Amino acid sequence: MTETRGPAPVPVEERLFSLVLALLATEAGLTKNEILSTVQGYRQRYVFGGDNSTLERQFERDKDDIRELGVPLETIEPLDESGNNHNLRYRIPKGAYDLPADISFSPEEIALLNLAAMAWREGSLSRESRHALLKLRSLGVESTEPVLGYAPRIRTREAAFDPLTDALGRRVLVRFPYLKPGDLSPRERTVAPLALVQHEGRWHIQGIDRDVDEPRTFLLSRIVGAVVRTKIPFESDDRGSAEAALSQLDAIWAANTAVVRARADSEAQTRLVNRRGSIRNPTGELTLHFTDLHLLADELAGFGPEVFVVSPPELRAAVRRRLELTAATHQPPAAPAPSAPAFSGPAAPTGGDRAEETV
Repeated sequence: MTETRGPAPVPVEERLFSLVLALLATEAGLTKNEILSTVQGYRQRYVFGGDNSTLERQFERDKDDIRELGVPLETIEPLDESGNNHNLRYRIPKGAYDLPADISFSPEEIALLNLAAMAWREGSLSRESRHALLKLRSLGVESTEPVLGYAPRIRTREAAFDPLTDALGRRVLVRFPYLKPGDLSPRERTVAPLALVQHEGRWHIQGIDRDVDEPRTFLLSRIVGAVVRTKIPFESDDRGSAEAALSQLDAIWAANTAVVRARADSEAQTRLVNRRGSIRNPTGELTLHFTDLHLLADELAGFGPEVFVVSPPELRAAVRRRLELTAATHQPPAAPAPSAPAFSGPAAPTGGDRAEETV
């Protein structure tokens, strides 16, 4: 009897990259059905004439992810079919995703960028994605120049991803050190993994925490050491675990909001306005949804003076702490105290007390 296997899963970064390339390759845009049936990462699971609701939800999350990465994804509504979501078209206008005109590179810089692009492309993209790059060149992008304007900023997966995926397939317990925000040291967790899910561009493992015998969702970026796959099997019906984990994260995201002010025409404003669920208030302030206050604080602190947090106060304090730590880390070392001049007369005070006060 021949074993029938489904298509091999396509890595999420490859799926997002293929989606960006497809949306850049057309001026008119693509409908959702055209995307799901043709783009690498979707088409393998697309059912012609069947139920593709799960795939459609994946596409909705992917749209939010690439917008959060700063990609200007547009939705075009047909003029003669207003309100018909089925025929909406999606595209990335090439001019909006090009490098600014005032940025240029020397021949040496272009050579280095070419080498970096080759290493990244050969090391992380499949044959089909390399064909997509060739297709772009056939549309007019010269093969002798780096495809700088089309390289999306995609987060790499954490080191914990592969061992957790392996443990999921084997249905065995795992142990890993997990550092919660505010804790000084990590605590080892023993978990029965049920589902790996991506939410807001970050990977989470949903499972049963054996220490409390309750379901928990862990952020992979907070796993600070090696994931140990045990030989202890577990029995659990994990059907629907991924959907349940995403629904839980969506509920947290919807319930948490922050209000910020972003400097006009800054990178912060561009990125935050296009963030999933972002609302521009009449005052010009932005209301943002978030699932984790500490992760949002990291993101906002990265914009420096371009962002001011209006509320909640605990988020403003968290951003301030990060900025103060950054400033303290980059302070130049204190200059050594000047040595006392030679004195040939009576013994002078050593100045030891004053030196201690200075230190």
